[in-house]
Formats: sequence, C-alpha cells, structure tokens
Amino acid sequence: MGPGPQAHYTVQAQPAAGSCHYRYENGQPLPDLKCTPGAISPAVTQASITTTICKTGYTATIRPSSYVTGKEKTANAASYGYTGRMGDAEYDHQISLELGGDPNDPRNLWVEPPSPGHKAGSGPNNDKDKIENRLHTAVCAHTVTLARAQSAIAIDWTTALASLGLS
Repeated sequence: MGPGPQAHYTVQAQPAAGSCHYRYENGQPLPDLKCTPGAISPAVTQASITTTICKTGYTATIRPSSYVTGKEKTANAASYGYTGRMGDAEYDHQISLELGGDPNDPRNLWVEPPSPGHKAGSGPNNDKDKIENRLHTAVCAHTVTLARAQSAIAIDWTTALASLGLS
C-alpha cells in the first residue's frame, strides 16, 4: 500500500542505477518485481470504486505533475538501464491509476520500453494500456473484483486477462 493521492507531490527517490532488470514475456517488457512490485492507493477500495476509479475524470485529479514525473522518469531509466529514446518510453504505473494504483509510490512506477513493432520517434505506445482498459471496464462492471484485477496486473500484465477468465 502506498501513501495515496497527495495535494502536492514531491520527486521520489528511485532504485539505484543499474539495480533493476526488465523481464520479457512473448517479447513484451515487464518490470523487475523486486524494484516495481506495484503499490495500491488506500483511497481506492472495492466499496469506493464508484466515486474513485469508475468516476469519469478521476485519474486526472490524482496524477502527479510532469515536473515531478519527468525527474523521476530520468532517474528510473537509470535504475533500469534504459538507453532508448525517452520519448518512446512511458513512465508507467505497474498497477494503473484506473485500477487504484498509487499515483507516486516508486514501487508502482517504471520506465516501460515500447512494445514490439513500435516505430521509433512516434511516442509511447504500449500494449499494456489495452489490458489496463479492459481490466478497468471489468472492475467497474463488477465482472471482477478490484483486488483480483490489481493482483493479476501486478504479477504479469501479459497474462492478466487470461488469469481472470477475460480473454
């Protein structure tokens, strides 16, 4: 569990340079679970989803500023040894904000390299986003519980839908 949404975010310390290592499943990048196991927001519970994550515009109200995340992204890229174009990588939440992930806990953020087939210079484009959207829809439709969706995406986003019977 992370600290949750804050009125003012500060730049968070990142793991030491070179201490984190990407994993790959079917060519897709996954974070190092020792560095980025995921962290959830205490403000989002199964009982609160209608007033938090299932409310249109919620994530925009809790997202840290680009001033904060820009500095963190640079430091986290060093943690993971990411040397690609920064504009093609996403500073991503392991457990997405739309699934109640903590907005600025370093255990929930990682520099996600582009998915296979990505055209260099075209900005972030990650297949993980589609999975996050499907899980969010399932949670808000009460097809799957918040806790199960959070756990599935934290373990391995590439198998999250299948593990929940949603593929």
